[in-house]
Amino acid sequence: MIPTFIRAYEASADIAGYRIVMFSDAASSNKIAQANSTTAASLGVSDAMGADLGGMCDVHRDGLISVELGGTVTAGAPLTSDADGKAIAAVAAGGTTIRIIGFADEPGIAGDVVDAFLSPALLHQ
Repeated sequence: MIPTFIRAYEASADIAGYRIVMFSDAASSNKIAQANSTTAASLGVSDAMGADLGGMCDVHRDGLISVELGGTVTAGAPLTSDADGKAIAAVAAGGTTIRIIGFADEPGIAGDVVDAFLSPALLHQ
């Protein structure tokens, strides 16, 4: 793991380690929760410890970091969040826009913790 930017945020729900996180109520606060969809306002990846509800969670916002996979990915694949904040391969269907958190630095299958290069962006088809 070679992070370049880490920031702590208060958790509005329990957050597991190595999960993609999002702002849980962006209009009212900067508290975070695990991301829950391909369109979630993902901002980074939780550290290995995650956080309990109300605790502080270190979030990697940039750099080469570890993330847990929710499906099979190939090296170089763009990554987005599944319903549990796990990284899955991002595939935009016609006329849709999804958020990506970055790119897989190595291949893996569901349950693996792999390195990813964070580079948040939108993927539009």
